[in-house]
Amino acid sequence: MSVKVLVVDDSPTMRGLLTATLRADPEIVVVGQAADPHEARQMIKTLAPDVITLDIEMPGMNGLAFLEKIMRLRPTPVIMVSTLTQSGADVSLRALELGAFDCVPKPSSFNQNSFDQLAEKVKAAGRSHRHPRAPKPEPAPMRGGFTPDGRIVAIGSSTGGVEALITILSKFPENCPPVIISQHMPPQFTRSFAERLNKLCQPAVSEAFEGAPLKMGQIYLAPGSAHLELEGRSAPRVRLSEAERVNGHRPSVDVMFHSVQRCLGDRVIGVILTGLGRDGAEGLLALRNAGAETIGQDEASSVVYGMPKVAYEIGAVMRQLPLERIADRILASANAQRREPVV
Repeated sequence: MSVKVLVVDDSPTMRGLLTATLRADPEIVVVGQAADPHEARQMIKTLAPDVITLDIEMPGMNGLAFLEKIMRLRPTPVIMVSTLTQSGADVSLRALELGAFDCVPKPSSFNQNSFDQLAEKVKAAGRSHRHPRAPKPEPAPMRGGFTPDGRIVAIGSSTGGVEALITILSKFPENCPPVIISQHMPPQFTRSFAERLNKLCQPAVSEAFEGAPLKMGQIYLAPGSAHLELEGRSAPRVRLSEAERVNGHRPSVDVMFHSVQRCLGDRVIGVILTGLGRDGAEGLLALRNAGAETIGQDEASSVVYGMPKVAYEIGAVMRQLPLERIADRILASANAQRREPVV
């Protein structure tokens, strides 16, 4: 079945480019184009699109305000189309928190291929699971205290990962285990996302940097332009690599998981979250085979059950859990003060 798309952008040129890109895929039908939210509102009622592409900056009503209305009144998968500026990155992240399916940068002289995956993302959006917006989770202290047991936590995520990571990390205590994350995200977005997480979470969150030490209460997010790897066994540190993309991504979750397995073996809790494709599945399998604990997000709570599905099907996932239970599982497993075995 074809995916019906409504394109919303105040630029005729951009509307034309978006439409031409999407129409090149035989599984997508562009049912309409709108120059502003007011025009789009009526088209949504009459055309009932499966997916909406939405410009962030438009006259009359900006894309964020319109996105909020869509999510409240007629929840529909929305892909935001933004400029690659710092302000654009900040607003894009806010859009993802509000429930946008994904954000795609507009083509520029620095990034001429930004629409290469647009059609695949639109089709994934049309098949996605949309969940009611839950209240922002409040950090809860660990009952009986928490002391890291010496393991690190490695998390891989993609589409839908912004919401998922906020849900998990906001439950972590200030002295959480060292955490490294590879989230598929444009380079301009990762620093803003790390800063946003740092405000929402008790541990310190920052964009990873070369030589960063792994320590209790520190969470590192891979830069959007580099693979995050580890080097050293007794005192591992972050190594950033601009090597070729793996599975179409840099940072790649597989690269991170394989690196962690080589350095730490079973001293890891590996987690794979919502996302399009299969990145991370093979690396998670390597971790499980080395004796590490591995966790996958379940289908019902995933915005896109792609990465965790492949990982589950190849036997990489020891435990498949709904999103709201993953943080508790990680903390229970990594707590040196636990008195009973974790099952």
